[in-house]
Amino acid sequence: MANAPDFWWQSPGWKARGLWPLSRIYGALAQKRLKTGERHAVPVPVLCVGNFTVGGQGKTPTAIALAQAAKAKGLIPGFLSRGYGGRVKKPTVVDPVKHRAGDVGDEPLLLAAHALTVVSRKRAQGAAELVARGANFIIMDDGFQSAQVHFDFALIVADSRRGLGNGKVLPAGPLRAPLVGQLPYASALLVVGGERGAEPLVRRMARAGKPIYRASISSRPNAGLLQQPLLAWAGIADPTKFFRSLDEMGATIKSTRSFPDHHMLTDAEMADLLNDAARDSLQLATTAKDRARLHGAGGRAPDLLNSSLVLDIDLVFDSPNAPDQIIRATMEAANHRRFKARL
Repeated sequence: MANAPDFWWQSPGWKARGLWPLSRIYGALAQKRLKTGERHAVPVPVLCVGNFTVGGQGKTPTAIALAQAAKAKGLIPGFLSRGYGGRVKKPTVVDPVKHRAGDVGDEPLLLAAHALTVVSRKRAQGAAELVARGANFIIMDDGFQSAQVHFDFALIVADSRRGLGNGKVLPAGPLRAPLVGQLPYASALLVVGGERGAEPLVRRMARAGKPIYRASISSRPNAGLLQQPLLAWAGIADPTKFFRSLDEMGATIKSTRSFPDHHMLTDAEMADLLNDAARDSLQLATTAKDRARLHGAGGRAPDLLNSSLVLDIDLVFDSPNAPDQIIRATMEAANHRRFKARL
């Protein structure tokens, strides 16, 4: 998967205008799926953590934070993921010890460290597997546009710097479907970060009467990242976000390498990172998601894994009450849905 092109995050220019015919077709198909998709009902509350645009908004740390809040309320949360980048075809319970990113995807490995996680290309089957294994509160990581499972609450996550980008639909821009077609299915908005790029979306959601939450990414202390100049590398949707986090914590970045999101490094790419760091006396630094892809991989992966320090992050809501409010709203909506089904 290639990184999003730069023109997606700029005012619409000739590239976006040239792709408009394709965007119109893609948008029409995506909007039809949203309207007509067969959304299977699940016997437990379903909270969807999604976004209006392609990745890099902060869905996975948001899902983890909400799972921790659900556990604190005595619930048994379970994560449901498509498992992007994985090869398993049937619903699979993720085992971080046994599975590799090539099996189940990289993000499910991060989720599985916090709660029961099932990957399934057919989300309704995955939801059934979670319920069968005891989950009584499902957090769906992504899948807002899939229209496969009925969710009781959809929390839309937006990056405060990028927002909706140029506001165009794929491939002319980052929107997964026309915004007007997505808004009715959104329950609330979470803006991650303190910049102003998402304010047009905030105003749009507020006019629609949707609650607005805010949060920030907090980096966990790692003294090793401050002791030596860094060669920082990442294969995520927005590597600059990782580089900024390192800079904000006081690390000295001498060199950076960016790879496509979910990218499985080749032996040659890993060797280049190791050799460049050794040549320039730099400490390698990467993300938890990249660490997940290296775990259990062959070739030079063990060397790169052992040589790279990882910046772990957490999502922190500005309002400590926000996670409880979101979970409570999801449960109330699920109760209402089940009551209507009995009538």
